[in-house]
Amino acid sequence: MHPDPRPLVLSLAGITKRFGPLTANDHIDLDVHAGEIVALLGENGAGKTTLMSILFGHYVADEGTVHIAGADGQLAPLPGGSAEAALEAGIGMVHQHFALAENLTGFENIVLGTQSLWSFTLKRGAARAKVERLMAESGLAADLDVPVARLSVGEQQRIEILKALYRDVRVLILDEPTAVLTPQEADGLFATVRTLAAKGLAVIFISHKLHEVLALCERVVVLRGGAKVADRPTAGADRAMLAELMVGRAIPPRVRPPSLPGAPILSLRAVSVGGASARDRLEDADLEVRAGEIVGIAGVSGNGQGALAALVAGLAAPRAGEALIAGVKVGRADPAGRIASGVGRIPEDRHRDGTVGALSVAENFVIETIAEPENQTAGLMRRGDIRARTAEAIKAYDVRCPGPDAAIRSLSGGNMQKVVLARVLEREPRLVLAHQPTRGLDIGATTDVHRRLIAARGRGAAVLLISEDLDELFALSDRIAVVHAGHLSAPMETQGLDVRTVGLMMAGHSAEEAA
Repeated sequence: MHPDPRPLVLSLAGITKRFGPLTANDHIDLDVHAGEIVALLGENGAGKTTLMSILFGHYVADEGTVHIAGADGQLAPLPGGSAEAALEAGIGMVHQHFALAENLTGFENIVLGTQSLWSFTLKRGAARAKVERLMAESGLAADLDVPVARLSVGEQQRIEILKALYRDVRVLILDEPTAVLTPQEADGLFATVRTLAAKGLAVIFISHKLHEVLALCERVVVLRGGAKVADRPTAGADRAMLAELMVGRAIPPRVRPPSLPGAPILSLRAVSVGGASARDRLEDADLEVRAGEIVGIAGVSGNGQGALAALVAGLAAPRAGEALIAGVKVGRADPAGRIASGVGRIPEDRHRDGTVGALSVAENFVIETIAEPENQTAGLMRRGDIRARTAEAIKAYDVRCPGPDAAIRSLSGGNMQKVVLARVLEREPRLVLAHQPTRGLDIGATTDVHRRLIAARGRGAAVLLISEDLDELFALSDRIAVVHAGHLSAPMETQGLDVRTVGLMMAGHSAEEAA
């Protein structure tokens, strides 16, 4: 690459961090210039989080240095292990999960921590003027005077960015910033980032959405196994190239054969679930998922997906309407009954709902079917048989772990999800509930999950896929429905459907308005 003529604002040199025998960062160099948007890519465990934690003062590097430009433009060393020093030096970070006080207004969140509580009332006017100036300069629009709990997800993210800009950051780190946004909100975010970069802000963009990296960033840095393996312009790169750099091998293209749907497996008829809040309710929903098809549910988080998943998983009962599985009416919350009726459940949170961390891989593999004869005799677990079948599943699903007796909490998120997949799919359920099945997974693990779901569809299972990742939904689903404020749209054929339409429906527009 040609030398960048823009001023250097951040320089990491030889950054190394070890955790016992594991080298999380191995002599990593990274320079970022004023006005530059740099993507940081890598699989889970590649070292991205550790590197950013060192930069933001959460960890101290074992070797290497960090320098950041001061107000005079001269590079100066950044003290390690101090988030306060990082903030004062002009480093800001917007996390995937926002760090906002929901009971405070947008304005109060922005200025929180920047003034003494005793002097806040005296300086409120000046603070408000600065926030409004930043909003005008950046194009970030949000209601400053209502509690952030009442703001949309997109507005909450704008508050987070304004919070960083208010502290006069020179380097802004965006961690998976579009994970909870509609496509239209993501486009607005990118316009804002470009505006900020044009004014000299340096941006580090962390994302697993490679098309966004290619559209927004001018340079990409790839980590693999704790080491930097690529640092190149995005011009001339494509998704396949970046994916191969991340995993060290070519990723086979995803193939979804034509659907041959059969009889309805899941039928909802005017079903309502849950309470008063749109975040945990479903209202008057109609839905049919047939054997041999994948129906995707799109929507911004907290619009009723949890209520739908709870109903299918047997954790909630309909308060109105009729729900049937394979033609049999289900009228009460009964998780064991759902499993017995052929429902396989891949929960949204594999740590909280999908596994028991203190138990072994083998115990988690059979935890939903422990009472079946193949797993116990007269109340005594058949540990040898369980261990043998778990070992077969570990091999078949490429679970990277010491063996069946390893505590499942010691596994990475991707390998933990493979255990959940094996537990669900090895029983060949007639209905698969896949709720955010690839959240937090790297591209290699995601590819494997997708392949398994397509294979389940191919053997005749009905698959209900609930995801906030539109790329995933369009790649896997035969039909897509949208949920907003507890209301579920009619499913639409994926062929001929466009992302813009789904994005507008996610924001509350009807199918007719979005068309």
